[in-house]
Amino acid sequence: MKSQAIVSSALAAVMSLGLVTQAEAQDKGAKEKCFGIAKAGQNDCANLSGSHSCAGQSKTDNGADEWKFVAKGSCKSQGGMTADEAKAKLKK
Repeated sequence: MKSQAIVSSALAAVMSLGLVTQAEAQDKGAKEKCFGIAKAGQNDCANLSGSHSCAGQSKTDNGADEWKFVAKGSCKSQGGMTADEAKAKLKK
């Protein structure tokens, strides 16, 4: 009886991992990088200027080189920029 419960638990765990991975993949597809909207300490990953390489390390609000994932198509309405626009702004 115990081995059947262990096998059932293991099977349920494996199946739930598959659903989580699928949900994450779908979530990534519905998002885009939006530059210039991240508040200090709330960026999602490395910045364009290369001064850091990890999430949560931005020092200023709305830095042109910092980005966050937002729902696809909503970046402009939030006052953000594409990567190319951010790079052009940084060159000035």
